[in-house]
Amino acid sequence: MPVMNDEVPDEGDFDAGRRRGEFDDITPEDFVRGSGHGNPPGWLGAADINRARHQMPIAYVEVVPVRVDELGRVSQVGSLLRVSDDGSIERTLITGRVLFHETLREAIARNVAKDLGELALPVLPQSLQPFAVAEFFPTPGVSEYYDPRQHAIALCYVVAIAGDCKPQDETLDVEWVAPGSEVMERFIGQMVNGHGDIVRRALSWIGS
Repeated sequence: MPVMNDEVPDEGDFDAGRRRGEFDDITPEDFVRGSGHGNPPGWLGAADINRARHQMPIAYVEVVPVRVDELGRVSQVGSLLRVSDDGSIERTLITGRVLFHETLREAIARNVAKDLGELALPVLPQSLQPFAVAEFFPTPGVSEYYDPRQHAIALCYVVAIAGDCKPQDETLDVEWVAPGSEVMERFIGQMVNGHGDIVRRALSWIGS
């Protein structure tokens, strides 16, 4: 029987060492949440993700949570109080990696639930066109966006939150303020590494 070219993997091919049919019973859901037999295929442990962060850009989503009134107008903008890696308290936004085999919609929903709880009920945007793309660099001064861990490319979205928020994990609280208020300006001023600029761009995008 003739052998098809794609049945003979090149040296260094990502699946050169796996048995045929290994992923036949794996669903897209398994790639994101695991198949019940440990981590999902392609999952990176702490050492591997740290190595990747030093060698390639990482895709992120960054979410500005909002509350809207009965006419769909933004009435409040949310910001998160979170414990940072050094143990200090910081004001920031919902942000997180896009996982292997995860769609952008799934990444937005998962990261909202991770920070605000399963009952937050985000209203996902109809269009996946972000209002901004922020490039975070690990070197200070390269851009207004700074992340000491990595070079991250963040797709920024405004997402309405329709449910109840119950902060999870490192998120201590979510605080809501009216756009354009003096408190909003103070909150923006408390955000570091460019997250405040993302809020300003979001306010401009929604016309507030």
